[in-house]
Amino acid sequence: MSVPFFRTPKAALILPVLGALGGCSKAVLLSPSGDVAWQLRDIILVSTGLMLLIIVPVIAATLWFAWRYRESNTEATYKPDWDHSTILELLIWSAPLLIIVALSALTWVSTHQLDPYRPLSRIDADRPVPAGVQPLEVQVVALDWKWLFLYPEQGIATVNELAAPVDRPIEFKITSSSVMNSFYIPALAGQIYAMPGMQTRLHAVINHPGEYDGFSANYSGEGFSQMRFKFHGLSQDAFDQWVQAGKASGAALDRAAYLQLEQPSVAAPVQRFATVDAGLYDAILGRCVRPGADCPLDMAGSICRAPRQAGLELPPQLAPRPAM
Repeated sequence: MSVPFFRTPKAALILPVLGALGGCSKAVLLSPSGDVAWQLRDIILVSTGLMLLIIVPVIAATLWFAWRYRESNTEATYKPDWDHSTILELLIWSAPLLIIVALSALTWVSTHQLDPYRPLSRIDADRPVPAGVQPLEVQVVALDWKWLFLYPEQGIATVNELAAPVDRPIEFKITSSSVMNSFYIPALAGQIYAMPGMQTRLHAVINHPGEYDGFSANYSGEGFSQMRFKFHGLSQDAFDQWVQAGKASGAALDRAAYLQLEQPSVAAPVQRFATVDAGLYDAILGRCVRPGADCPLDMAGSICRAPRQAGLELPPQLAPRPAM
């Protein structure tokens, strides 16, 4: 009676390797479709390579020393009183120090170049952002447990569905309705947090058409694991058609509809809204969507207007800053 392959000793070695290689088809971090994510991938590879310059020789030396100076090898030199070598000390300390310097320089430069708040200067490695091209603004709200996307330029909104034209910069403005969350599309860019009452930003661009996974990368409660959405990279014509399909849905997202949408739900289906209340995102950001609530932005405006109406000068800490 033959023994099944998966029960043989050989299978114990081969199957884990095949399982690891099977995951490579979805290794999106190593094969992204957006320029920002591609630059992050390069940083991962370079950093890993620099660290392997130390790790691999140390592992090799450890195995060689264990074999060379094993008890049965009588030909190895035995020096029980040896305790110092200037050459070895220089190698042991200088090599890691040089790698740390290289990693520090890489981190310093990339931290500034890939600052998520910094507008993009290029579409990809070969193309700068054309003069006069404005980024597509997308306002992102993390709800319990779904994602709301507002398109102020197009006047539409969607739930758990996101789309953008290929090769057009995108500016995400991100906040949360209740608890801290994390907005993440691995193929597009790195993750960035969404916090209630605060706004974070992310600039990115998608370079290849396709459908990509987006999700919450920060535990936020019961429905966290199903807080997922699809991001569509589309041609400009396909994106315009997608917008028109949203406008044809007939639904309106006003403040009353938002308060209903804000209620916790798990595995929420895709929804589209043809119109959006013009001040909804600011109200969400100020946590004052409910009728009668005082918005911090409105209160700040009242504070600034009152002294002017009385002919007074504003104190420096309240004086509005000039537009950049």
